[in-house]
Amino acid sequence: MAGLKIELHCHNEFSNFQLGPKETPYDCGVTIKEQLEKAYQMGLDAFFITNHNTLDGYSSLLEYKENHVKYKKIKIYPGEEITTDQGIHILAFGLNESIKAENSLDEILDVIKSQGAISCAPHPFGLSNGLRENAILCDLIEVFNSNNVDRYSNLRASHFAKENNMVEVAGSDSHVVSTLGRCINLIDSENKLDDVLYAMKCGKITIDSSGYTTSREMIEHALYKIENSKEDIVMYFKENHPHLTGLCVFLINAFESNPNSVVWTTAYKVAVRMITKLSNKINFKDQDHTVLYQRNLRAILPMILR
Repeated sequence: MAGLKIELHCHNEFSNFQLGPKETPYDCGVTIKEQLEKAYQMGLDAFFITNHNTLDGYSSLLEYKENHVKYKKIKIYPGEEITTDQGIHILAFGLNESIKAENSLDEILDVIKSQGAISCAPHPFGLSNGLRENAILCDLIEVFNSNNVDRYSNLRASHFAKENNMVEVAGSDSHVVSTLGRCINLIDSENKLDDVLYAMKCGKITIDSSGYTTSREMIEHALYKIENSKEDIVMYFKENHPHLTGLCVFLINAFESNPNSVVWTTAYKVAVRMITKLSNKINFKDQDHTVLYQRNLRAILPMILR
């Protein structure tokens, strides 16, 4: 199917300070200029900007685009990744007004519908903030998310979508410049917001390309968050895991001093193997997923090790 090349899930620096008290304040360092230039290089016809719990960044993108004729043909559409009162994420495409975080899922879905927008379940079977089976309540389901490097999360989402005859989409969930457009959807529509939303809801959308975030890109994102949020991270450990605070400070200093070391690449690979094992148990062997949402390390580690 020929159609518009669109990115549905990406963030920029306006996501910072929007995630809530349980997350690091700095989420993404991508600037407006970098985002538009990458969209241009990728040949995107359009993208939805989906910052966390805010529509901030949308008007700035429009303003920058209008002042740079190079990006004239790229359409930018408003979106938001909203956090529910249970810490679960839901995407909304085509909003007129921002939706406040920490309301119930039903309340958020009602507001999305009242604005004539489209709901989507992002990374629904990810290990910390997915809707899981409640994805069925959304108009669309993200069956491929570039950051779900455990792969089982995406596989479970794909199975669920097919079992329930849902409209499938992919999202890069871009937090660094290089991953924008890692996932591209084709939409059979005119490049106008109302037409795009109608086509999406009617299922006139296919996944054109998808790819996983690399270890280098994950480490790049981690470095940005740690460099800018290290005081908050240390405070979190002091309040919740005081006996590990010294180790936390040591690791932060070591990481910042040489983020390109093979030590961190190796650590990342080990972490992915552990997460993959855990994801397989959660998503295909009916292990209790609620311990992940509670961030209970004492319950999570035995699940990985046994």
